[in-house]
Amino acid sequence: MTNHYKLPGVFIVMFTASLLSACAGNQYLFTSFHEPADEGLRFLYSKDARNWTDLNHIFLKPGVGTQKVMRDPSIVRGPDGTFHLVWTSSWKGDKGFGYASSKDLAHWSEQKFVPVMENEPATVNVWAPELFYDADNGQFIIIWASTIPFRFPKGEEEEENNHRMYYTVTKDFNTFSPAKLFYDGGFSVIDAVIVKRGKADFVLVLKDNTRPNRNIRVSYGKTALGPYTGVSPAFTSRFSEGPSVVKTGDQWLIYYDAYQDKKYNAVQTADFKIFTDAQVSVPAGHKHGTIIKVAGKVIKDLKKYSGSSN
Repeated sequence: MTNHYKLPGVFIVMFTASLLSACAGNQYLFTSFHEPADEGLRFLYSKDARNWTDLNHIFLKPGVGTQKVMRDPSIVRGPDGTFHLVWTSSWKGDKGFGYASSKDLAHWSEQKFVPVMENEPATVNVWAPELFYDADNGQFIIIWASTIPFRFPKGEEEEENNHRMYYTVTKDFNTFSPAKLFYDGGFSVIDAVIVKRGKADFVLVLKDNTRPNRNIRVSYGKTALGPYTGVSPAFTSRFSEGPSVVKTGDQWLIYYDAYQDKKYNAVQTADFKIFTDAQVSVPAGHKHGTIIKVAGKVIKDLKKYSGSSN
């Protein structure tokens, strides 16, 4: 015998709304900028982390730093839901980076300049600050590349282009720990990104900036702050930079700027040992940013705010 049940109308409405919400699901947001980096923060969005659409709007204009540019915007969402953003504020001459926060990615706090290298007067630059939330210790880690001439063996590099990675930690973006050396693999390095694979399992995705390499490699560590060891062979062609990493299913996608070809490419990997080319679509003009997962409503609200029809 078959039993028939009549579902209340309210339940059906709630169930349908829940289903639609689930279908909207999490989407992906890619921070971006266009050269010459004086306009400000842009966003790309995607449902599958492979095919991207530009919202075609400036969401935050740069207002700090000697040159007042916004390059390499890196974003992370804290446990309280606040979005935190850091960026390169000048090519040279600054000893820090820009910072702002937002609850909705449309309305932003007053911008701050964070002078992380002020105690190193010979510092040439502070490039590509990258945010990572260290949930194990309840703190934000910020890493960046700086050159301090004559500090390290330069190899083939000019003294003012011999970068190493440095870091600071903060819990509130008001107080920052003194800058310390983060990664020295024995070569010039920029554009590093911390990736957590699992418990006591971290990967550092980085650009080997030495001549003639200028390509992407990875190194491995047991904590977010390292030490990172066992650097891999390069898995991109020369003239690659700005790696951004996102996980979809059992695959990690590593996007990178093939800047000589003026386009963004990606590789995919399940183990950070074997890398294969990935099919992706990234709008022309997009430059170095970071990818985060957000609710579909966040994208919907940003489209409405920007007046985007994309």
